[in-house]
Amino acid sequence: MSRFRNAEARVDLGAIRDNVAALRDRTSAEVMAVVKADGYGHGLMQSALAAMTGGATWLGTALVEEALALRAVQSPLSRLRILTWLSGPGERWGDAIRADIDVSASAVWAVEEIAAAARDVDIPARLHLKADTGLSRGGAPAADWADLVDAARKAEADGVLRVVGLWSHLAYADAPGHPTIARQAEAFLSAVETAERVGVRAEVRHLANSAATLTSPEHHFDLVRPGIAVYGLSPVPDVGGPADFGLRPAMTLSGRLVLVKRVPAGSGVSYGHTYVTDRETTVGLLPLGYADGIPRNAGNVGPLLAAGHRRTIAGRVCMDQVVVDLGDDPAAPGDEVVLFGTGEDGGPTAQDWAEATGTISYEIVSRIGPRVPRVYAGETVLAPAPAEVEQ
Repeated sequence: MSRFRNAEARVDLGAIRDNVAALRDRTSAEVMAVVKADGYGHGLMQSALAAMTGGATWLGTALVEEALALRAVQSPLSRLRILTWLSGPGERWGDAIRADIDVSASAVWAVEEIAAAARDVDIPARLHLKADTGLSRGGAPAADWADLVDAARKAEADGVLRVVGLWSHLAYADAPGHPTIARQAEAFLSAVETAERVGVRAEVRHLANSAATLTSPEHHFDLVRPGIAVYGLSPVPDVGGPADFGLRPAMTLSGRLVLVKRVPAGSGVSYGHTYVTDRETTVGLLPLGYADGIPRNAGNVGPLLAAGHRRTIAGRVCMDQVVVDLGDDPAAPGDEVVLFGTGEDGGPTAQDWAEATGTISYEIVSRIGPRVPRVYAGETVLAPAPAEVEQ
């Protein structure tokens, strides 16, 4: 048993493992588990290890520092390929190359910096070239793609790097059948053809994120890059929930009441008195607030499971705490309140929170702050301090 906590985010590593296995069963491509942003709030190292156990052969991170952290600890993760993709001028390219991390370039300057770093460390870099096929975010636009490929081929001829991947990212994969998906896939294949025509022989072509992994098998190519689905949340909630895709949410966020008291009818609750009791009632104080990642706009709408019933936050979300109106139901300090979890107990899910606050489930789980301890249950290979593992 764990020691008493006022709040915790419980992460089921077995769920992450099984979610990756379910994704693996949907494709003949290799699976990259995206573990950026501290594993979408679930824990970088623990999520990566659970994903590996489920069959992931690649890991994906946004930042070089995230990738280096995965390589810094001696573990079975050393067997997995890691790709990092969000880099700026003066990046730690040499450190990444020495750590056997694949890097990505969307512009000629990045190829030049990567090539220079590879010369400095005397190790050929493994490079993925990213094409902008319609997201207008990362990636080289069509007008610049040939120059990017040419720069990479020259560096390849010099022996300082190998182009091992060609990739892009979808803008509307969460709307299956949207016409942009087919247009982007066509643009991606055109970019691949341009690269191959001048001699690029990439190991992997990759386009599919979580939504495309679940709904667009024709766009899986050689590698898929699921992110939110790894953690058991649906990237296409209008199409189906986690269970419809064989997934289950891995995180349960809960807290314990630290104060319970009766207040009279007409009592204003929390800042600004946006909630006023319409009767004598019991209110409970929960020590989680916007400093912990609870959306401030969840006041009066954020769902909770408290004292056996679904309720909403009463009044404004404060920095460190929220209030819940418990009515006449019995409650005491130390009682658990579930903010979100699997939903199997009748409680809210991260998707319920997303809908209540006008966002997406990705944001709900990834914004949970460091003051909330992560408590790990299920199978894991390594859980570095200060994480705790319960079996």
